[in-house]
Amino acid sequence: MPMENFTKHQQSIIKNYYKNRDDVAFQRAQELLTDLYLSEGKKREKVWESLFTNLERIGVPADQLERIKKERKPEVIAQLLEKKL
Repeated sequence: MPMENFTKHQQSIIKNYYKNRDDVAFQRAQELLTDLYLSEGKKREKVWESLFTNLERIGVPADQLERIKKERKPEVIAQLLEKKL
């Protein structure tokens, strides 16, 4: 959909969203890491999947992401996010 179909205010919101998308994904990954420690069962699996999606969005290399998926250790993700700060 062309940007001309939106008001200037809406265009500004859309531009800011895409400009800050990496920061939003990083913050969401941090929140999901906390949720991971607190969740159990099926919810924990959903949190893992969401966490992998957000790690991919912030630019974690595919080979590193695959290793993290196999290990499934929250400590590794915490260290990774600490480095990204």
